[in-house]
Amino acid sequence: MAFDRKRLESGGFLLFLALISLGLGLILSAFMGALLWAALGALLFQPLFQTLLRRWPGHRNRAAGLAMLIITVAVVLPALILGSLVAGQAAEVYDQMRGGQIDVSRYFGQLHDALPLRLQHWLDSSGLGSFELAQARLAEALNNSLSMIARQALSIGANAAGFLLAFGIGLYVMYFLLRDGERIAPAILRSLPLEADIAARLAEKFAIVVRATVKGSGLVALAQGALGAITFWIVGLPAALLWGMLMVIGALLPAIGPAIVWGPVALYLLATGAIWQAVVVVLSGVLVIGLIDNILRPILVGRDTGLPDWLVLVTTLGGIEVAGISGIVIGPVVGALFLTGWDILTERRMGKAANGPRVDPPRVDPPCVDEAEQAT
Repeated sequence: MAFDRKRLESGGFLLFLALISLGLGLILSAFMGALLWAALGALLFQPLFQTLLRRWPGHRNRAAGLAMLIITVAVVLPALILGSLVAGQAAEVYDQMRGGQIDVSRYFGQLHDALPLRLQHWLDSSGLGSFELAQARLAEALNNSLSMIARQALSIGANAAGFLLAFGIGLYVMYFLLRDGERIAPAILRSLPLEADIAARLAEKFAIVVRATVKGSGLVALAQGALGAITFWIVGLPAALLWGMLMVIGALLPAIGPAIVWGPVALYLLATGAIWQAVVVVLSGVLVIGLIDNILRPILVGRDTGLPDWLVLVTTLGGIEVAGISGIVIGPVVGALFLTGWDILTERRMGKAANGPRVDPPRVDPPCVDEAEQAT
């Protein structure tokens, strides 16, 4: 067997690329979240940069710097302030639950007792066992959720230097991605070991899903959460900002939506005799919060992602489980690229089948008929 030096060198170079890429990924793993959001931010705010660049042609540094200033003042600082307020309310509610000032099981018990007897019997005989067990599980789940938010807030406070470092790196990288994105993106596409049309199609699908998830679903969810927080504040619900943020998370999930938060709140208010408060929550949820999606989404998202709702739901939940808050974007992107990749493969296979060599069907001669039988 002859020694193939060219194949060996090619395989060695590919192995080197794989190892060095893996090494770079390990080195950058501590800042992967910051780099991801820097790339997403540069993609979303590229139109702002282009607008400023048309104002000052040839001054890319000035346009990118002013874009970063606008982003910091209009997006970053409000997000930090809102995050600190939500974390503070979560920690306060968690402390009250641990101290017994808030008894979730008692609240669910009040709701259970206010239900009709037939519904009470149905709940007691359900597959969950006793309703008291369901109360305990719901209380435990809520307690764990608030505990996690509180721990994250304390972790950020204890590791403030690392958080600020990652945050600063994200903004720094985002500046260069804004300024040089027009050259970086084509270079990345050219370096991919894919055909040019396939790489371009995958990149287009990536951009569509990112814009639809962050600019569309994200802003719509924030609007619904803000309206929910205002509604909860009007009816006197404690920690209204925290429940509004939970509504934002629910609004990101199709087939669930913000009703997963305001629905139980309205039921509790109705069961405990707060009639007008319950009516306000229901009217706001149906007429305002529920319709805001139909109004804002067509304005913010020009094209559909092409993903079915069930896949968006599953990939979003799975992405959050794997990658935390970044999974809200990573999950749907992976799902969209999965479907696009298989669509491309199917189109290629069907195209090859249609353009392949023509094969005539085998000829089948008619059965021989005897002349005597024809005569008869």
